[in-house]
Amino acid sequence: MKLLCLSNGHGEDAIAVRILKELQQRPNAPKIAALPIVGEGQAYTELGIPLIAPTRKMPSGGFIYMDGRHLWRDLRSGLLQLLWWQFRAVQAWKQQGGTILAVGDIVPLLLAWLSGAPYAFVGTAKSEYYLRDEAGPLPRKSQMQRREGWSGSVYLPWERWLMSRKRCKAVFPRDSLTSEMLQKWSIPAFDLGNPMMDDLEPESPRAVFYSSDAEKVEQARSLTITLLPGSRAPEAYANWQQILPALTGVMEGFRDRTVLFLGAIAPVLSLDPLRSALEAEGWRLQSPQLEESQLPINDPTASVFTQGKSTLILTQRAFGDCLQQGDFAIAMAGTATEQFVGLGKPAIAIPGKGPQFTPAFAEAQTRLLGPSLILAKQPREVAEIVRSLLRDPDRLQLIADNGRRRMGKPGGADRIADCLMEKLLE
Repeated sequence: MKLLCLSNGHGEDAIAVRILKELQQRPNAPKIAALPIVGEGQAYTELGIPLIAPTRKMPSGGFIYMDGRHLWRDLRSGLLQLLWWQFRAVQAWKQQGGTILAVGDIVPLLLAWLSGAPYAFVGTAKSEYYLRDEAGPLPRKSQMQRREGWSGSVYLPWERWLMSRKRCKAVFPRDSLTSEMLQKWSIPAFDLGNPMMDDLEPESPRAVFYSSDAEKVEQARSLTITLLPGSRAPEAYANWQQILPALTGVMEGFRDRTVLFLGAIAPVLSLDPLRSALEAEGWRLQSPQLEESQLPINDPTASVFTQGKSTLILTQRAFGDCLQQGDFAIAMAGTATEQFVGLGKPAIAIPGKGPQFTPAFAEAQTRLLGPSLILAKQPREVAEIVRSLLRDPDRLQLIADNGRRRMGKPGGADRIADCLMEKLLE
């Protein structure tokens, strides 16, 4: 048995790897290879999964559909040649008798169909929640939004056609609502959960953080806010500049409390621009570092900054800790925001300039995540949003229930691996 995994983005790579890890543990596990259509496939290589074709990081980071200028930059960087190499590699895989798992959107799905091999599809990009919730269709605020559901589903007819072919053995939508819709078109859709919610257990048993001053006075737990600037350079660095004024507003709005900020930074990013920006805003790097026992996360390499009563920690190793310990998130990310919301917590988004996190993307994400994601027009609005949520326990409970329902229970990767073994590989 041979399985090739196609994916098109950093978040999609991470989801694919969760499933592949589970497959590797199965008796008679298939021989696995990967082809990241966008980016360099670091998640695969770290797992020891070989890549079957050249990879290249494109200027758009995979978001060419958001702006024609990004497509032009990618074309100038060799996009067409790269796609041709990838197509030839997929064709060769089929000739060797392999099967394909496509993870992402229509691009890997189309490539899987073009290969001529049997395939399965993990749909990470689309959800019926963009168009409706359990109560019915969402109000359309613009002409473009009114056109989105013209075919009766968030998945367009040609996407449904690709999913309904005989060679498509299984489709794994991201939520129950989408699964129910696809099943109406006789698509082999299985509602097995969203792998995004796997592997988010905290790396550290420490669940609270006290500043030295607070510990002496009243042992008051810090208000903990997770910072999610995104994973793509240079956009993440620009997003960080948007987030910093929000931190100032929170510290000014909660002078009576210690505040802990946890910056969950993707390993592919450099910390230098983030540190420089913090120091320019008055944050001071702690030297020597705090002892590991004093850190609320399990990362002795983390950078610890302080300003007044507040502490800010930058980490590239303790993503699960940052999500689990945050009371709120200031989020300018895709997958990471959804994972935070899936834990039952409120996220506050600040629209950026893209290529990913634009005002249009943020608006669409609020439809996807419903009341769990609150849109702030300006960074300084974040503090008041946090304060209003803390005053409204009923709303916080609604947010908790909503996030868990929309993102599903952990264990999706394990269940999908079982289904792949049955439907595609055996």
